[in-house]
Amino acid sequence: MNKTVVIPAVVVVVSIFAALTLMATAPRLEPNAAEPVPLTVRVATVEVAPIRLTVSSQGTVGPSTESQLIPEVSGRVVWMSPSLVAGGYFEAGDPLLRLDDEDLAAAVARARATLTRTEAEHQHARFEFQRIRSLGERQLASRSQIENSLRAYRIAAAALQDARVAHEQATRDLRRGEIRAPFTGLVRSEQVDLGQFVSRGSPIATIYATDVVEIRLPIADRELAFLNLPFGHRGALPEHLQARVTLRANYGGQSIAWNGDLVRTEAEIDMKSRMVHVVARVTNAGATLPLPVGLFVDADIEGVQANDIVDLPRNALRRGNRVVIVDEEDRLQYRQIVPLRLYRDRVLIEQGLRAGERVCVSPLQTVIEGMRVRPLDEAGVGNDPDGSAPANGVPGAA
Repeated sequence: MNKTVVIPAVVVVVSIFAALTLMATAPRLEPNAAEPVPLTVRVATVEVAPIRLTVSSQGTVGPSTESQLIPEVSGRVVWMSPSLVAGGYFEAGDPLLRLDDEDLAAAVARARATLTRTEAEHQHARFEFQRIRSLGERQLASRSQIENSLRAYRIAAAALQDARVAHEQATRDLRRGEIRAPFTGLVRSEQVDLGQFVSRGSPIATIYATDVVEIRLPIADRELAFLNLPFGHRGALPEHLQARVTLRANYGGQSIAWNGDLVRTEAEIDMKSRMVHVVARVTNAGATLPLPVGLFVDADIEGVQANDIVDLPRNALRRGNRVVIVDEEDRLQYRQIVPLRLYRDRVLIEQGLRAGERVCVSPLQTVIEGMRVRPLDEAGVGNDPDGSAPANGVPGAA
């Protein structure tokens, strides 16, 4: 046989055999699906406990007593207290202003003279009536004489009473020439100067008390359910229903708190804001730092106590009054709940959760029920089976 045919045939056969051998002995590749990395979420453990509800509001501090100083007599101002200026401080009973009292003293003198004269006339009329009545008992005076003496005696008694009243009024007017502070407080404004003639009934200053201040606080009508107020109550509250109020403000470069009481509710609802106004009262007497009038404050009013309440971050609440539970297998499950109240950054839940359950508080874009997650509690501790916490930077950590 020709070598040119045999050798190439042998090479082809050997090559085919070698190829088949390599294909038969080659390693077989098996598909291996990558296990998904569980999403890391933060969870809050459910705790059921009683909670004292609080209602928040804001308001401006105002005086409990504010009045105008009005002279009860007319006269020229001869003296003014240094405290009778805008912002001036005074105490109860301090003299604030004096009027020229010469005319008032003259009126007292005339009233005293009139009183002395009428006393003498009354005494004479009384003696004369007694004399005529004695003569009449002995049939020595007529009935008309007795009646005339009785009339004169009664007229003299009336004149005496009028003179006494006039003297007392003149004496009071003399005292009213000096105006004294009716309470301890501050001057808001004054409209009088030394030497000015003031008329009776004309206001000369506006003053207000500082020992007790009040704050008018607007509250939404739905928030009234969280306060211990009888339905439809208006006016002053009995002492056992007066809730504690904590007032806070930045004053003098520092945050300061004052304590007060809720003393009354106003009788109508604001037609524009649909708010009910309540009034808190703070006693400044004896306080180290009195609550100043005009200060804007934040108020927390102590409300009723709710039992068996779950307190969670507000971002735990999902649309439709639902929360996302992380079950025992670290899988996400929706749970319908009944919220009691949304308050600031918290949600209070009264039904739907049990103590010890874990609620997802991470702001997840998409939640698929049954999705496996890696939970972190609020302290940042993981719940891996091996007890190790996930490292920072885990993909999908919220």
